[in-house]
Amino acid sequence: MTNIIHSIVLGIIQGLTEFLPISSSGHLVLYQRIFGLSEEALAFIIMMHVATLVSVIAVFWKEIWYMISHPFSKITILVITATIPVAIIGFIFRDFFEYIFSSGNYLGVAFIFTGILLFVADQPHKQTNYGKDLNSMSYADAILMGLAQSAAIIPALSRSGFIIATGLFRGLEKKAAIKFAFLMSIPAIIGPAIFDAHDLTFQAFQNIGVLSLALGMTAAAITGYISIRFMLSFFSRASLRVFSYYVFGLGSLILVDQFLFKIVF
Repeated sequence: MTNIIHSIVLGIIQGLTEFLPISSSGHLVLYQRIFGLSEEALAFIIMMHVATLVSVIAVFWKEIWYMISHPFSKITILVITATIPVAIIGFIFRDFFEYIFSSGNYLGVAFIFTGILLFVADQPHKQTNYGKDLNSMSYADAILMGLAQSAAIIPALSRSGFIIATGLFRGLEKKAAIKFAFLMSIPAIIGPAIFDAHDLTFQAFQNIGVLSLALGMTAAAITGYISIRFMLSFFSRASLRVFSYYVFGLGSLILVDQFLFKIVF
């Protein structure tokens, strides 16, 4: 995957969709299928996730520093608690998730399920300012949000969407649920990157090229920063249902193609 245009576009897709509740993995798999990208693109995708980690650090550096300097604080333990389910499930079912990722057979259904969940979770009439903040979160909240993140390993099941929806179901303020979803992304991104660091780095530099990789990661970091700010400033007050309409429509188009036209699937 040496094409610079593909690299930049893939980076933009990753940056935007990683933090909007529309599934970055689902969009990346879809892009891969449409343009027939080879398996070496998988290394690029993981590197793009690492690039979006820069976005999280840029926005939440104060919170991150607090957690590092206060390792036994409640927020630190909550994030660690929420990470345990995805670490266990991701390790046990690693091969299964790799198959699902490479096949893309369930993208349409998964996108539709994400849309339904977002639609049901975000009630426009609900007063978000009466919900729990991060200081009021329980460890049960963290575990359930961690389980939601684990389910969203499957492409097109939105990681941030599932976490935010679970937080809303548990009575969190929307802004608190969004913020915690972003903080949870830190270990979720670092873990796989460290686990496959040697192979990924070798594949990325050998097959993709330094320039393409640098431009793609830069695009992912910049657009990731923009999408985080957008979610925190706008959708912490507005309804998330606009995203449910989008992923529901996208999933429906994929199913139509899959069963009738077979152009992409």
